[in-house]
Amino acid sequence: MSTTDSIVAMSQMPTAAFGAQNQGVQVAQNYGSIKTEFYLSPEQPETPPEPFATIPFSRDPDFVNRGDILDRIDRRCSEPAARVALVGIGGVGKSQLVIEFAHRIAAGQPDTWVFWVHAGTQARVEEGFRTIADAIKLPGRNQPKVDIPQLVYSWLSNERNGRWIMILDSADDGDVFCNANSAPGPTSGDTRDRRSLATYLPQSRNGSIIVTTRNNGLAVRLTGRRQNMIEVGPMAQVDALTLLERKLGSLPDTTVATDLVQALDLVPLAISQAAAYIQARAPRSSPEKYLAEFRDSERKRSRLLGYDGGDLRRDGGASNAILTTWAISFDHIHSKRQSAADLLSLMSFFDRQGIPGWALKPSRAAEDTTQARCPDEAGEQEPDDGSTTDSNNSTNDDIDSGFEDDVAMLRDYCLITVDEEGGEFEMHGLVQLSTRKWLEATGKQETFKQQCIKQMAVSFPTGKYENWATCRSLFAHAQVALGYRPSEETVETWATLLYNGGWYAWLQGRYDIAHQMAGKSRKAREKRLGKEDVVTLNSMSLLALIRKDQGRWEEAEKLEVQVMETSKTKLGADHPDTLTSMANLASTFWNQGRWGEAEKLFVQVMETRKTKLGADHPNTLTSMANLASTFWNQGRWGEAEKLFVQVMETSKTKLGADHPDTLTSMANLASTYRNQGRWEEAEKLEVQVMETSKTKLGADHPNTLTSMANLASTFWNQGRWGEAEKLEVQVMETSKTKLGADHPDTLTSMANLASTYRNQGRWEEAEKLFVQVMETRKTKLGANHPNTLTSMANLAFTWKGQGRRVDALTLMEDCAQARRRVLGEEHPHTLSSLAAVARWSG
Repeated sequence: MSTTDSIVAMSQMPTAAFGAQNQGVQVAQNYGSIKTEFYLSPEQPETPPEPFATIPFSRDPDFVNRGDILDRIDRRCSEPAARVALVGIGGVGKSQLVIEFAHRIAAGQPDTWVFWVHAGTQARVEEGFRTIADAIKLPGRNQPKVDIPQLVYSWLSNERNGRWIMILDSADDGDVFCNANSAPGPTSGDTRDRRSLATYLPQSRNGSIIVTTRNNGLAVRLTGRRQNMIEVGPMAQVDALTLLERKLGSLPDTTVATDLVQALDLVPLAISQAAAYIQARAPRSSPEKYLAEFRDSERKRSRLLGYDGGDLRRDGGASNAILTTWAISFDHIHSKRQSAADLLSLMSFFDRQGIPGWALKPSRAAEDTTQARCPDEAGEQEPDDGSTTDSNNSTNDDIDSGFEDDVAMLRDYCLITVDEEGGEFEMHGLVQLSTRKWLEATGKQETFKQQCIKQMAVSFPTGKYENWATCRSLFAHAQVALGYRPSEETVETWATLLYNGGWYAWLQGRYDIAHQMAGKSRKAREKRLGKEDVVTLNSMSLLALIRKDQGRWEEAEKLEVQVMETSKTKLGADHPDTLTSMANLASTFWNQGRWGEAEKLFVQVMETRKTKLGADHPNTLTSMANLASTFWNQGRWGEAEKLFVQVMETSKTKLGADHPDTLTSMANLASTYRNQGRWEEAEKLEVQVMETSKTKLGADHPNTLTSMANLASTFWNQGRWGEAEKLEVQVMETSKTKLGADHPDTLTSMANLASTYRNQGRWEEAEKLFVQVMETRKTKLGANHPNTLTSMANLAFTWKGQGRRVDALTLMEDCAQARRRVLGEEHPHTLSSLAAVARWSG
């Protein structure tokens, strides 16, 4: 190699002369541009590595395979340019499933690249692309101003680089992938426009992309269609138990374990969290102790679910506490669409299932709800002309549109689900709890609780039959509101909600919950409005009606006397509400067999109504019918018939032949004929009532079912067992469907059918039904309820007919003693039982 130095010619420099004393060469000013260039040495070529996996988490030794999810991912990823998304709320195990899948691919397909990208933020996605570039030693990745995502995109799109799978974990924010942005480059501080990150995800035949996300909408965007989504929900119970067992080592009590995983909504993160808590505190903690503490109060549930025991297989930024995990979703939704977060907040104070969409929308009614009257009196309402203005229609359209957008967002984030018809929503119980704790942390819990009370009070109607469908859809939510403490501003609204809910529950025969609601309504109204206020008296009257049907006649009487005396003083002796209270008290006397006292009050009510309202007023006719029923129970058939005929004829003229009150009067008259043995006259009226009721009210209306039962009773008295049985079976089955298997009317229909079997000598069938009725009444009404005692007497008669004399006598003796205590010595039912005991003892 030549070492000869080359001679470089220097350009002539401009000179300046300074005289003899100072001679030399100086550089003059240079006005030209100075250009400096830097030359980097070229990158050293790197040997591309063999395919490998970049999975940031170890394999979980406690992993529980859940159905065919992993198989579905595998089948989808075997297709060219495949994309699949695992979608579900935080904590259901999406990432854990994909971690396991990634390790299986790494172990079974060593020629496949597995790239893991944390996709929670834009910065982390770009960091993930940089990690891929480094892992595969992409040439040019260290050059300034290089577009790393584009570089990775180009490499992934080249099929010669082999097969790959990219996992985008926790891709929850659509803005990260779907918005174009001006972002700092990954290798320098420059800022430049860049297209959306979603466009850097190649659709090459040699690659598959797996996404885990809480966001349905983003899942569709990233995978192309809904068919590419796999919904991951809570575990199956058997899988949840397996997970708990693997975390704890053993499950000595499977019943407790089952109850625990059910209490945790079968959510894997919550189960793992509970197991970590139990292990950290063993032996002073156990599944039994954890479950007991969890059930104790919402405060304790929140504390337990806030426990973070750590998990090596979760991203470092992800909490292992379920409350914190879901709070991240709530914060995100609140930042993107506050109205959706508000809707979720409101829903968290309803029961978690069957939340009607219409009850969640901003109320178009007045905020102050009207006070409902006592069930025995109907109040008048202002008619609605049905007219609306264009501005109102526009506002309503905006409300509906905004509501649907809010629902769509909550569904996208898997926080709520909708039923098949699309009208009702459901939330996981833990999601509700987490939402309430999130609101508590932001100081908004009371705001939405009180809003729920207002919304429910506006939506829940009175307990009349025509409102039953609405009441049924809202009743579970009213029960939840029973436990809320109202504010000063909502206490009256809350009391009205409980009053209407208690009214409905009473008519459904759900006396315990009805009593709770009516009792709390009464207390709230007394405290707020005073004991003498009309609406307070309404709550007291309802409470008395419920106690009456519970067989608590003395307590009912005490309340009714109090209401009556207060009404007389406050409203006047002839006020309609005062007369209603008198009629209610008379009815209590009637149930106790105190015919004389009942008659006296009924006569007083009837005469006052005749004077005050007129002889043909519906309330006057009702009082006449009540008095006639008192005559009927005393065997005064002639007097009862006379009044019933008068009521029926006046009702036909005043109300119409097919009015429900007219039909009731006809049925009452028919019952009088039946008790006089006038079968043909009774049957003719009862058939007419039944057919008209079917047409006017419907085949399954309670009044129609009563008319069918009355006709069956007439057949029964004539020994027409087959016809009676056919009707009674129909009544029983319809009552079970319409009212429920344990409703008092359903139980009565079963008892009637059992009586028909008994009279046919079908003892075993009769016994089976009577036992079922008696046991259900014991549970539903109590062992000493008058209806329970009636079913005891019926069973005793059945055993007597079977020849089980000793059993029958013992049961009837118990019945007679109970009736003495509950009904009194002189009550007709007590006397009947005592007479039977005397006959059977002889």
